[in-house]
Amino acid sequence: MTQPAIAIIDDYQGLALKMADWSGIERQARIQVFTRPWKSEDDLVAQLAPFDIISLIRERTAFPERVLARLPNLKLVSMTGARTTTLDIAACTRRGIPVSFTGGSPSHAAAEMAVALLLACARGLPRGDQAMRSGGWQEGVPMGMELDGRRLGIVGLGKLGARVARIGLALGMDVVAWSQNLTAERAAEHGVRRVEKDELFATSDAISVHLTLSPRTERIIGQGEIATMKPGAIFVNTARGPLVDEEALLQALKAGRIVAGLDVFDIEPLPADHPFRSLPNVVLAPHLGYVVASSFEHFFRESARNIARFLDGGMPKLMNPEVMEQSKGAIQPT
Repeated sequence: MTQPAIAIIDDYQGLALKMADWSGIERQARIQVFTRPWKSEDDLVAQLAPFDIISLIRERTAFPERVLARLPNLKLVSMTGARTTTLDIAACTRRGIPVSFTGGSPSHAAAEMAVALLLACARGLPRGDQAMRSGGWQEGVPMGMELDGRRLGIVGLGKLGARVARIGLALGMDVVAWSQNLTAERAAEHGVRRVEKDELFATSDAISVHLTLSPRTERIIGQGEIATMKPGAIFVNTARGPLVDEEALLQALKAGRIVAGLDVFDIEPLPADHPFRSLPNVVLAPHLGYVVASSFEHFFRESARNIARFLDGGMPKLMNPEVMEQSKGAIQPT
């Protein structure tokens, strides 16, 4: 019997095999690690069609039903995290494909990333670093913004937003918040004041986005909101690109009206020729919010355990436990 084939995908930094013990799995199966993004959907399908198991990282690669239908050998999807908007779990269930998952990781890292981008924007750090490396000094570096006493608007006061709010308060900022379900009482529990969305965008010196992407929140920040932002205001997005009307944001940045710190984008990886890459008033990061050693060690270790259990004939914890009724069972190694 041929050994099962396992694809570990989206491992951009080549860390999967170093951060977990895959030795037991390697005795039973063939593992191939993919460290580069796919050139296209056809490229993805061509390379992954032979594999029995796909281990993926969060929401880096989309697996809609049309892609899953073109992966005839797929018998298990091992997902990191416990939530996804890019993997069609219902389609997996219809095809009898179990989807295992790992526990989440603390929200500290993503909140810290938002604050890092806020500070980098406020003090022009990337341009200062560039000036120093090119032999210059302060020429071309924008005048900094002192955050103490300024207003920070938090869009989405969940775990991440609340943590950023606390840091903003510690910096001496006046923190306000808005989301569709946020109440004044809930905001007060975090030491901030709830305002309406239009007031938040019109009066904040810095705005940080922390909403979950859903049909209800897609493009929830549009041209109207961006147009009312104060001149020189900072816009930080470490949540999801499609929460924002990218074209409206791009036009405001091209006009030099605002400054942005962006860790997420409509298309990821960000295309090499995207206009964001050439704008001096944008601080860019390649979706690093949750990319820290502690989180990835947790993700890879749990993923390896889930796959090992499946190979041994058991069933790991599943996003779609109903598939157990129709599953063909684990792959039996030679």
